[in-house]
Amino acid sequence: ADAREAFAHFPGLRLLDDPAQNRYPMPILVEGQDDCFVGRVREDLSRPNALNFWVVGDQLRKGAALNGVQIAELLISSH
Repeated sequence: ADAREAFAHFPGLRLLDDPAQNRYPMPILVEGQDDCFVGRVREDLSRPNALNFWVVGDQLRKGAALNGVQIAELLISSH
C-alpha cells in the first residue's frame, strides 16, 4: 500500500494497478504519452522487504527525446 501511494504521487509516473479488473500498464496503452506507467505491484516473495512491479513508457518519447529535454531543464534550473 505504501509503495502504491508513493508511485501514485511521483511526478511523471502514473499508477495503473487493478488486478481485479485485469488492468495494468501495457506498451500499446502508453504510446504517445510523456509519463511512465507502473502496475502489477506486488511483494517479492524471494527477498524480504522487496517489491516486484511492471513499468512501461513510450520509449521513443520518454526514452529518447523527452528524457533529454527534462534532464536539460533540470540542469538549467539548478544553476
